[in-house]
Amino acid sequence: MAAKIRIPTPLRKLTNNEELIEVNAATVGDAITELQTRFPGIKERLLDETGAVRRFVNVYVNEEDIRFLQNQQTPIKAGDEVSIIPAIAGG
Repeated sequence: MAAKIRIPTPLRKLTNNEELIEVNAATVGDAITELQTRFPGIKERLLDETGAVRRFVNVYVNEEDIRFLQNQQTPIKAGDEVSIIPAIAGG
């Protein structure tokens, strides 16, 4: 069984409208690389020019923010769920 990545609605146009993508990756960074290989253009929406996760993008592994774990080095394993959640601003 692979890890699953939950794709937010605004990015589904890049994943052929798939909401859940299965990946075989050891870390969040590897998962993003695999997504880019399968769905070109998605990486630039998630990472900035330095390779860091963009400020307005939140990434969670099993509901824990990777910024408080090991960021892109956060390990993932079969059965884990990675959620990509764009930040929402407004007032």
